[in-house]
Amino acid sequence: MAGIAVIGAGMGAMAAAARLAVAGHRVAVFERGATYGGAVGRFERDGFAFDTGPGLLHLPAVYRDLFVKTGREPLEQCVELTQVDPASRHVFPDGTVATLPNASRAGVLAALDEALGAGRGERWSDLMVRAREAWDATRRPLLEEPLRADWKVLGRDPYPAVRRRRLFGPGRGKGPTTATLAEVARRELADPRLTALLESHALAYGFDPRTAPASAAVLPYMEQTFGSWYVAGGMRALADALYERCLARRVEFTFGAEVTRIVAKDGRAAGVELADGRSADAEFVVSGIDPVRLPELCAGRALWDEGDVRPAPGPGEGTAARLTVCLALRGARPADAVHRTVVHAADRAAELAAVFGDGPGPGPGPQEPCARPTVTVLRPDDPATRPDDDHEAVTLTAAVAHGPVDRLGPGALERAADRLVETAEAAVPGLRERVLWREVRSPADSGPVPGPALPGREGRFLRPGNRTRIPGLYAVGGWSHPGGGLAHAGMSGALVAGLIVHGDDWHGSE
Repeated sequence: MAGIAVIGAGMGAMAAAARLAVAGHRVAVFERGATYGGAVGRFERDGFAFDTGPGLLHLPAVYRDLFVKTGREPLEQCVELTQVDPASRHVFPDGTVATLPNASRAGVLAALDEALGAGRGERWSDLMVRAREAWDATRRPLLEEPLRADWKVLGRDPYPAVRRRRLFGPGRGKGPTTATLAEVARRELADPRLTALLESHALAYGFDPRTAPASAAVLPYMEQTFGSWYVAGGMRALADALYERCLARRVEFTFGAEVTRIVAKDGRAAGVELADGRSADAEFVVSGIDPVRLPELCAGRALWDEGDVRPAPGPGEGTAARLTVCLALRGARPADAVHRTVVHAADRAAELAAVFGDGPGPGPGPQEPCARPTVTVLRPDDPATRPDDDHEAVTLTAAVAHGPVDRLGPGALERAADRLVETAEAAVPGLRERVLWREVRSPADSGPVPGPALPGREGRFLRPGNRTRIPGLYAVGGWSHPGGGLAHAGMSGALVAGLIVHGDDWHGSE
C-alpha cells in the first residue's frame, strides 16, 4: 500500500492517520512541536491540571465512529466520557440566572421560562426548530462529504425565513436569505438575554454575530441536541487516546520535525523535506497546517483556482483569538457547582467592537478586551485536575481580538486577566480570595480560533476543500473543510482518509 506523509499531529491529522493506517497504508507523521494534539493542550503545575484548548466535546458520535473504525476498543473503553448536566449556567448583566439542562429541548424551554419569564422558552424553542431545518439541509454536504465542486450552492443560507415577519429582504421569492445571526436574534428573540445566549455560542467559536450568517443558529442547536460531554482527565485524555490508537495501528511519529518543503514529482506530491535536511518519500501528503501556509511549502505553486474556496490570507471571517486564565484555588469545589457557567458581557456592543472592530467586518488588530467581556468559567468535578479535594482548578476564557494582547504594552495581559477574574466572581463568589496562583495564556499561545464551516453569506464562512490542485496533496484540520472544533476536525480526518482510500471521485460515506 501507499506511503503517506502527514504534516502536523493535530486532532484532524491524527484522525486521518489512524483511518489510513487501518486501510493498510504506511503512515508517518511529522510534527514540528514536541507533542501531539494541536490546540488540545494541557497545563500542569503543583498537582493542578487545566485544559488550555477545548473544554467540552460536542457531537461525540464523530469520535465513537473513529474508534470503532480503527480498532476493537470503542471510545468509551479508551476514555471515560460523561454528559455534563446541567449543560451550562448563564449569568446575565441584570442579575438573571438561567441553568440549562443537557440535551433536553423541553427542559431548556422550561428553564428559560422560569428564569426569564413566560414565553421566552417558546421563542428560543421556535428558533431551534428553524435551526434544525438548517442543520438537516446542510449536515451531509457540509460535514459528511468533501467540499463539492458546486460549493456555491452552500453560499445560500438554509436558515428558513419567517415570512410573516419579513425577516429576510423585500418579500417572498426575492432571492436567498441574507440575514445575519444578530438580525435573527433581534427580530426573533426580542429579549436581550436570549440575544446574549444566542450570540455567545457564535462568540465561543470566534464568529462576529453581526457578520455571521443566520445558519450559525445551528451552533446552539448542535449543543442542545447532541449534548455536552466531558472526558475524565480533561480533553487532553482524548488526544492521548487518539495518539495511542495511532501507535497501535503502527503510525510513526517524529516530533521536532518541521516540514520546509513538499516535494513534487511528475506534477504530484511525492514526499516532504525537513528543516534538518532529511527527506521522506510518499505517494500522498496530508497537510494538517493552516492552508494559507501551504503555497510556501510548494514553491509558490497554485493549490486553488479562482473558482475554489481559498484560505484567508490572515484573520478571516469568523476568527477571533482566546485569552485563558488558569486558576489554582484553595478550598473545595462546592457540591452544587456547575461545570460551565457563562457570565455575559454588560455591554455586548462594546465587547464586539473590542474583539472585531467598531463595525461589521475584520477588526482593527490587537487591543485590550472590553471592561467586562463574556467569560466562560469551567469548574470540572474531576480529581485529576487538583492535588486533593481541598483545592479546585478553574479555567476562565474570553474571546479577544486576533493578535497578542500583550503587544499593547507592559501589563496589558495582566490587566486583561484581572478583568476576567473580576467578572468570573459572578459565577464563583469570593474567587479572588481563593486564588493561590494563576497562569495566563495569551492569544499568542493559542493563535486565532478556527470556527466550523457555515453555509450562507456567499460562502465566506466555508473552508478550503480537502483536495488541492496538486494531485496527491490533501488538507486536513480546523482551517480546512469542514472547519474548526473537535468534532469537525474528526470529520475532516474521515473525509481525507475517504478521498485517499476510495479516490477523488468519492462523495462521502453512505
